[in-house]
Amino acid sequence: MSWRATILTLFPELFPGPLGASVLGRGLGQGLWRLDTVDIRDFADNPYRNVDDTPAGGGAGLVMRADILAAAIDSVDDQTRPRIALSARGRPFRQEVARRLADGAGAILVCGRFEGIDQRVLDSRGIDEISIGDFVLAGGEIAAMTLVEACVRLIPGVLGAAQSLSEESFSRDPDGRTLLEYPQYTRPRVFEGVEIPPVLTSGDHKKIAAWRRDRAIEVTRARRPDLLGTHSPVDEGPLRDRQKNSDG
Repeated sequence: MSWRATILTLFPELFPGPLGASVLGRGLGQGLWRLDTVDIRDFADNPYRNVDDTPAGGGAGLVMRADILAAAIDSVDDQTRPRIALSARGRPFRQEVARRLADGAGAILVCGRFEGIDQRVLDSRGIDEISIGDFVLAGGEIAAMTLVEACVRLIPGVLGAAQSLSEESFSRDPDGRTLLEYPQYTRPRVFEGVEIPPVLTSGDHKKIAAWRRDRAIEVTRARRPDLLGTHSPVDEGPLRDRQKNSDG
């Protein structure tokens, strides 16, 4: 069965958007993965299709109602896929999370709006909150697209050459280190007086591999030294538990 993303959103017309272009769109057309949307407003209980109300305790903005969002979530009858809300306060989305999701059946993604989602629906429906970065967006749709793209490109057959996945940023080298990708070059051989590093055109594959490894370490040390240090694994939370359950 194909990897499947279900997006719960107030703006289903935004999809597939970028997910329908280039290699991802081709994979979608070939059935390598599936995408569907659920319009949260379809579950509103009022003629104006409102899905939000004022926050308990006062304050600015509006909060998505638990009962309406719960009805939308419950309409997706699938216990094999984790439920994820895209949220600035969520656990960081990292490459290992994308790999784990890509190895599963897919994901059910909830796109919040306004000031956030009633905590009760997050708790009662076992929704894991994931953040794509330390910044705030107007809604979860772009974050959902980011998560889906990061996962779908890892599905066999979508991207093409498997080697391109093994040598990109956040892959592990033979020593188990997580590294950023080494610099890339192509024609022309000389651009504005700067030549491609001669080792890359030498034809010596052993020296090329060593050069790339050394440059990857340099780039990682300069830009993300935290990746070279020891750090605890990402807390997988409900995502881990749900996938364990789906595996039996």
